[in-house]
Amino acid sequence: MNVARKNLLFARKGYVRLLSCFVLCTLPVWAQQDPPSTKTGATDAAPPQSINSLQQPVPEEPGRISGKVVDQTGANITGATITLTRDGQSSPQQAISDEEGKFYFFNVPPGPFHLGISSPGLAPQEFSATLHAGDTLVTPLFMLVVATQVTEVTVALTPEQIATEQIKEQEKQRVFGVIPNFFVSYVPDAAPLKPRHKFSLAWKSSTDPFTFVAVGAIAGAFQAGNRWSGYGQGAEGYAKRFGAAYADVFVGTYMGGAVFPTILKQDPRYYYRGKGSKLSRFLYAAASSVICKGDNGHWQPNYSNVLGNLAAGGISNLYYPASSRHGASLVFSTAFIRLGEVTIANIFQEFLVPKLTPNLPTRAPTQPENHEASAPGSF
Repeated sequence: MNVARKNLLFARKGYVRLLSCFVLCTLPVWAQQDPPSTKTGATDAAPPQSINSLQQPVPEEPGRISGKVVDQTGANITGATITLTRDGQSSPQQAISDEEGKFYFFNVPPGPFHLGISSPGLAPQEFSATLHAGDTLVTPLFMLVVATQVTEVTVALTPEQIATEQIKEQEKQRVFGVIPNFFVSYVPDAAPLKPRHKFSLAWKSSTDPFTFVAVGAIAGAFQAGNRWSGYGQGAEGYAKRFGAAYADVFVGTYMGGAVFPTILKQDPRYYYRGKGSKLSRFLYAAASSVICKGDNGHWQPNYSNVLGNLAAGGISNLYYPASSRHGASLVFSTAFIRLGEVTIANIFQEFLVPKLTPNLPTRAPTQPENHEASAPGSF
């Protein structure tokens, strides 16, 4: 009986082992089969998401920037403005240096950045670098120096100084490079002359070497035509004629070009026009003997030229020979003759003389009309 129980127990253990092996062998197959749907017409369940798709990017750790600002003596600068800008950042960040000149920027995202350091009265500085994740970047020492001040000094000449320079240029004007032509301005907006300028022009013109040569030729022509017969002939007669002719030039130049222009504040120069129709230029030149520009820039009758010629005619009665003195008739006849001479000279000045005068000054822009003074005693 004991033997039968042992055989039965052995058989049961064999069945259990056999069942266990069957379960273990069929379990993987059951695990791969989809579970039955509990609902009719239900769609297949979505497969489970992969592990990689559930992972999120880890943000980079921000860093810190610090530095110090001093002046050129090494003293700390308090209140300096430090501006931090980064690529893609809509607005910059700013920090102010403390009493020790130090500044800080916290929680700065990693990447390239730019610093601008400024302080009133000091030259600004700039600094660029790249901040790595989690780093604390200490910038080099910023030393701000005193800003270089550029002072622009404009030296403006006074009207008198400008007139002096323009007169120097006029005194270089010579027809054919020889004949003085000082009482003509080729600068239409020339500065008004002071009395010393007017007397300087008169002196330069009346004492120029060519003036003596021209007077000598005139005296010879007068002697050949026996004008002023009271002077006689020979060397003495020629000397007297030379003195009288030179006195006419000297007195006429000074009276019409210096004395009366100074008293009446008028410009004794002829202003070259050089544009417009030939008729308008002709009328302008002819009228300039009786119309002039005042020192104040206004139009007015050319009293200086008229009175200067009358004065020269009156003074000539003092040195002409007695037979050639005719009182008032001499004065007025001489004045009208000289007015005619000035008118003809002005016409030549407008149309011919500029072509014969080398190295004329460059003309400046001018107004459409320029009716200025004539040039007593000029060519």
